[in-house]
Amino acid sequence: MYSGELEVQAKRKTLAILHDEIGKILNSARELSLLGKSITKGLTHEIQPTLDRMRIVEEEVDNLRRRVTREVAEIGSLMVYREDVLRTAYIMDDIAGYISGVAFRLANMKVDVIMMGRFAEDINELIGMVVDATFKLNEMARALSINPSSTIELAHEVQRLERLVDDRHRSLIIKAMNEISVTKDLLLLKDAIEGIEGMADKCQEASDSLTILALSM
Repeated sequence: MYSGELEVQAKRKTLAILHDEIGKILNSARELSLLGKSITKGLTHEIQPTLDRMRIVEEEVDNLRRRVTREVAEIGSLMVYREDVLRTAYIMDDIAGYISGVAFRLANMKVDVIMMGRFAEDINELIGMVVDATFKLNEMARALSINPSSTIELAHEVQRLERLVDDRHRSLIIKAMNEISVTKDLLLLKDAIEGIEGMADKCQEASDSLTILALSM
């Protein structure tokens, strides 16, 4: 078999695994959205099952990231953009870590604190933005195998969402500091909000990495 054919096969296999990883991240982000709504609606019986599903997805993401690493190691010099693939895979793994951290903090907050000052709406709005950003990343990964040039337009959408989250996160931190007097509650909410903002930053970083990958293909 010609080396060119081997490279095409390696490319398809690696990108398929990368897309699977990003798809899992999207599922986890959607679970985070469900978790936020369950907490704000007082549906405490749904919290642990949601956390359990998120934990399973996080393990699946870790396994897929390792698969990408193994595939790239086996392919070696056949793939000229292997570093870009690895960078993207590891960034997505970081996003999974942010999702887990935000979920932990939200699950340990008092419902009455979240409901106070309409924080419930604020948090769900922020989570909705990062879910949208993750969906755009999933579309970008899919486009790599179909139409790499279209990733640039999708990247602009991720950047727009990241800026919205950044602006909203700052005003929400100030609001929390002004309205929450109990230090423990304030720290949990502040860490959750900053975790969501960190997730948005990572989505932007992943978007940049996918754009570079698309330009390399």
